[in-house]
Amino acid sequence: MDAKATLTPATDLAQRNPVHFPNESAEYRKARNALLAEEIELRRHIERVAAQRRRLPPGGEVTKRYAFQGEHGPVTLEELFGDKDTLVVYSYMFGPQRERPCPMCTSLMGSWDHKVPDIEQRVALAMVARSPVERLLQAKKARGWTRLKVYADVDGAFTRDYVSPEDGDVPGYTVFTRRDGKIRHFWSGEMYALTADPGQDPRGAPDLDPLWTLLDTTPEGRGGDWYPQLEYGGSA
Repeated sequence: MDAKATLTPATDLAQRNPVHFPNESAEYRKARNALLAEEIELRRHIERVAAQRRRLPPGGEVTKRYAFQGEHGPVTLEELFGDKDTLVVYSYMFGPQRERPCPMCTSLMGSWDHKVPDIEQRVALAMVARSPVERLLQAKKARGWTRLKVYADVDGAFTRDYVSPEDGDVPGYTVFTRRDGKIRHFWSGEMYALTADPGQDPRGAPDLDPLWTLLDTTPEGRGGDWYPQLEYGGSA
């Protein structure tokens, strides 16, 4: 969205909305159009935030040679780019101290698996965790994932520098760029516990997991005490 563009006020656009549903009341339609105006403003805010993110100055140069263990052997951070200029690394919670992978991370990654061919038209994507790669591959097979590429941060150097200085078993989302022969940090999710609002779990905006976006459209919402599980009724 062009920052200089003159936009029609959201309330005006909402009033032009021709949609009506059977047997709805005038009260419902008035409230729904008011909500529609807020949804339009939210869309515009999301675009403003995305544009501001794209205008970030160059991040710190990556000067270390981070190494990972992949399904087909060792790889470096630079090699994870492949033929792309941008690399997205999702660090998920499946360290050696954890018996099973984090259900929340698993939910998110499951929603991405079939999207990998689409994502990789634009950027490179890598899933990284601290467990040995054999464990990561076993878990990947158990979930039926075929497209996500998993890598072990064997020595923890990457995790300590870009996810958790204490090498904690926490999630991370990191974007790197490769321009003019240099790899730089572009952006990382930083909405952790200290940024959470009262009564809410720490989460980014917008949510990367479409599960929560879908639930936000329902009267039940996402709830305050429900979380994804690894299995439901014996199914994986």
